[in-house]
This record gives sequence, structure tokens and C-alpha cells, in this order.
Amino acid sequence: MRAGTKNSITDIAGLKVGNADDDRLKSGTTAIICDTPAVAAVQVLGGAPGTRETDLLEPHNLVETVDGLVLSGGSAFGLDAASGVQAYLREQGRGFEVAGQRVPIVPGAILFDLANGGAKDWGRFSPYRELGFQAAQNAAVDFETGSAGAGKGATTAGLKGGLGSASTRLSSGFTLGALVAVNALGSATIGSSRHFWAAPFELDGEFGGLGMPSPFPADAQRPITKFSMDGKAPEAGSNTTIAVIATDAALTKAEAKRLAIAAHDGFARALWPAHTPLDGDLVFALATGSTSRKPDLTEAIELYAAAGATMARAIARGVYEAQHEKGDIMPSWHHRHGG
Repeated sequence: MRAGTKNSITDIAGLKVGNADDDRLKSGTTAIICDTPAVAAVQVLGGAPGTRETDLLEPHNLVETVDGLVLSGGSAFGLDAASGVQAYLREQGRGFEVAGQRVPIVPGAILFDLANGGAKDWGRFSPYRELGFQAAQNAAVDFETGSAGAGKGATTAGLKGGLGSASTRLSSGFTLGALVAVNALGSATIGSSRHFWAAPFELDGEFGGLGMPSPFPADAQRPITKFSMDGKAPEAGSNTTIAVIATDAALTKAEAKRLAIAAHDGFARALWPAHTPLDGDLVFALATGSTSRKPDLTEAIELYAAAGATMARAIARGVYEAQHEKGDIMPSWHHRHGG
């Protein structure tokens, strides 16, 4: 396995990503725009999700494809971002045709970043619909990661979170890409060390090339969470890692759902703990089918295995690439560990 040309989800032909965020708000939105409708599915394993149109993505339901996806900050307020992306796509003439009308299909998921030090005094209506529209307008092959878009105000246990992406080119010729906004209850680093849990999957030093610590820190097996760090009582819905796993393989909705399930293994490889009752952990899957080829069983096993590895790398990169900004309540990885 090797990384794609950009080591980004946009190594999947036909996908573009756009961000919109606000420094004062310390929050933002990320839009994933499909050039043509893509087969989509979803798997939720966290106990406190916030979502829009995820029921539609179940294999037994009617609509097979989506026009875009949204990851957003803002807790439940951030669900408005999908309306902004939908408005943009409608202006482009995109959408599912029904009764002579076109309805853009734009599922979305949100993370909680309301208590991250940013100003949330927006008045009657939240800014997320406009942020969603702007993010869709900004969609391109190249986009910012780290403290940008849905990762603008993200946090983890003791460190800033962020927006991360990675890609993998498989021996079968298929490509996988991951995009993730990391706002986990748990930690992406091993105990009190600067080493990432995702280190075994790292390619080309993409998040520092540190490998695994030797010896392991004494606190490596202790679940480190935001609440163990600050001593506060746990609060439901105050976390969440939300992500997209994408491929150029031709998959059915059921096969795409299996891809989303497999990508959750990357959460468990890169975050400790993950999938808690207080996280809303979710993975969308997209299959563009741009290769016009369906994987055989051997290729499918490689595809699903690489989904977890690619997601783990994207999570580590999101934390590694976060930038220190004025008013942060947590340090970035570089601010704490340097280099």
C-alpha cells in the first residue's frame, strides 16, 4: 500500500472538498461535493450522534446516491449547514428528480464544539447555513486541513483536534480516501507521550514519523479522556469524531455500508477510548464507481482492511496538523510537543 498523489480524499476522482469557518466562532463546516451522484451509506457506533438524512442511506431504502455530504461543528445548530450545501447544489441544477423537481441529497453529521472558547452569541439564527453554502462554493481538489472547516474548534483529550485526510492506493488499483473531523472524548496519543496510536499505519512520516514509544509510558493502558484531564463530570453529546471513507470502486449500498463499518476500525486504532456513550462517532461511505470495476472477494478484503488503516492515518493527521490559535482552551500537538 502507498499513499495517493495528494494523500487526501480528493485522490478519489470526482470528489471535491470545501471549508468555511470563523475565527471568532472557533467553528466551521466542511462540504464534500460529488461531481456526479455517488453511492452512499453510513455506520454510527457512538452513543451520542447528531445527524441529518442518515436513515435514507440504509441499504433497504430508496435513494441509492447522494450529491454531497456535510461535516460540521456547532452541535445540533450545525445541522443547518447541510441546508446551505443543498441550496448551493440546487442552484447548480443538482438533485434527485421527483414530481418534476430536483432535491439535492445531502446527509450530514455534527460535532460538539460549543464550549471551546469561541463566541457563540450569534443571535436568533446560527451561522451554519451560510457556512455550509460558502463551504460548497469553496469545494476544490486542494483544501486546508488541521484547524479548518469542521475541525476548526475540535478538541481531544488534552490536545486540539482537527480536520484530517489521507489516501491509500491499493495493489488492486483501487484507491481509498478518508476525511475526518476529530473531536474525540479520548486521546490520539499514547498515554502521556507524543506518539500516536496510529503509528503502525503511518506512511512517509505523515504525522511526524515517531513510531511507537519504547518503552511504553506507564499510563498507556489508562483511558485518557477530556474528563479525566479536567476533572469535570462527563456530559453526553460533548464529543464526536465524524468521518467519510471514499473509494473509486463500484459498490452497492450494502457493500458501501460494510466499508463504513470497516473504517470504524480506524477509530479504534487511532483513538483510545473510542465509540463511548458520550461520542457520536459516525462514518459515511462514498463509492464513486469511477473505475467502473467491482472488487472481487480478495480485493474486497484488502479494500476493507485498508479502510481502517486509512482512517487511522487521517485521524492522526487531523491532530498533528492542528494549529495553535488565539483563545484556544487546549494546546495543539506542536504547541505541546514541539517540532
